[in-house]
Amino acid sequence: MTADAPDPPGIDDPPDRAHQLADAPDAAELQAYAAALRDLQSRGRFGIRLGLSRTRALLAGLGHPERSFRGALIAGTNGKGSVLALVASALQAAGYRSGATPKPHLVTYRERLQIDGEVVDPGTFARVAAEVLALVDRVARRYGDPTEFELLTAATFLWFAEAGIDLAVVEVGLGGRLDATHAWDGGVAVITNVTLDHTDRLGTTIRAIAREKAAIVMPGDLAVTGAGGQSLDVIERRCRQVGAPLTTVAPAPLMGFDRDGIEVRLGHMDRVRVALRGRHQAANVATADATLDALEAAGIARIDETARRHGYASVEWPGRLELVEAGGREVLLDGAHNPAGTVALAGAIEDLAPYLRPGRPALVLAVMADKDVDGVLAPLAAAPCLAGARVICTAPQASRALPAEALAARWQAVAEAAATSAVTSRGRPASEARAALALPSVRAALEEALGPAMEPGPVIVAGSLYLVGEARAILVDDPRLVPDPPLPALPPLTSPEAQP
Repeated sequence: MTADAPDPPGIDDPPDRAHQLADAPDAAELQAYAAALRDLQSRGRFGIRLGLSRTRALLAGLGHPERSFRGALIAGTNGKGSVLALVASALQAAGYRSGATPKPHLVTYRERLQIDGEVVDPGTFARVAAEVLALVDRVARRYGDPTEFELLTAATFLWFAEAGIDLAVVEVGLGGRLDATHAWDGGVAVITNVTLDHTDRLGTTIRAIAREKAAIVMPGDLAVTGAGGQSLDVIERRCRQVGAPLTTVAPAPLMGFDRDGIEVRLGHMDRVRVALRGRHQAANVATADATLDALEAAGIARIDETARRHGYASVEWPGRLELVEAGGREVLLDGAHNPAGTVALAGAIEDLAPYLRPGRPALVLAVMADKDVDGVLAPLAAAPCLAGARVICTAPQASRALPAEALAARWQAVAEAAATSAVTSRGRPASEARAALALPSVRAALEEALGPAMEPGPVIVAGSLYLVGEARAILVDDPRLVPDPPLPALPPLTSPEAQP
């Protein structure tokens, strides 16, 4: 390094956001936005209450904005966000003005409302949120208090209608049958796959969960799925019941991968570049391509080969196997938060290892307490390339987060089980059980992982999108995703009777 060369940036360096000043919202807009966030957060006290009556009432009060556009509604346990990103990228490449609803957000609530890849501005968010919030009392008197997600769904559809989009790509929040997004029928229904997740609300078997997700298929729809096995049986039955033609797709053959994405063989297009990491994306791009076919067959949009190739090769999906530089180190951010997600992450780390800088890796973990914690940790504990990793457990600022000390204890138990399994099933010597350091904040965990005492290997941040969101806000200066202002915590409701 020469005398004039700058030092590598550290995580404590202030973000350089001067390039945003020209388009920065004024103080009044920011105040209105902060007020809208507080109002929406107050609805979060009512928790998750599945059902469509409140969302339908909100949309009726707004004059049914959801009826002004068509598109694709995407459900599934894993991959629905990637499919949404791929479809939206191809639509933008084809010149369509399309709305998208990626979820959950990473650093700003506004990420959940996007048109052509641009998040809604604070002033517009505040305005549409205020229009929806004005209906709360009327809806609550008849159907009970609308939840935070129901209000956000209505505000999203209102903005899309006002903006005059050509079509929308909407990601289901939870399940499908009773999710607020199912108040909209865009004409194309997509189910990526079905595995066990949210079993407390969706059911404890694959078939039960598949029934919840398959219910998004409505009469007159064209349906697409990448699911198989028992879940495919359920989806096929639903499509027969409602008379919806179903396209079933298998993962595209993987032709190769490198540091920045994969290459697949995709139907008539032959070899196609996909700018998403992980071989599991071969299934998602096949589902996305079939979704574009369905949109064309439904007369909603036509996306030619050139637009598809460009869209897949330029797609961006922040926080999902996203590789960034911080403090002179490589950091892999991935929101894998269920067993299937961490299986995919472990495989991706193995594939990426030859393309990353050598050195002992660090693994920064956080998991929500209501998840299958051991199931999330087990694939990472068994991954050969993480056998010598320094493990740092932490907890993001989310009420559902498992405390760092409890997570470290679970990691220890899972790592010991993985070491024993390696002996009994593969005849390999048991490695020393890997202890984990517990640090109470995400910033402290990143400082430890990126500190000068650590080897220069990659840092993997995974286990929760809440963790990834906090980490990304600290590490990445992204002018599109400026973090929201901190909001005061709200007390819980005082009585169950207040939660209809």
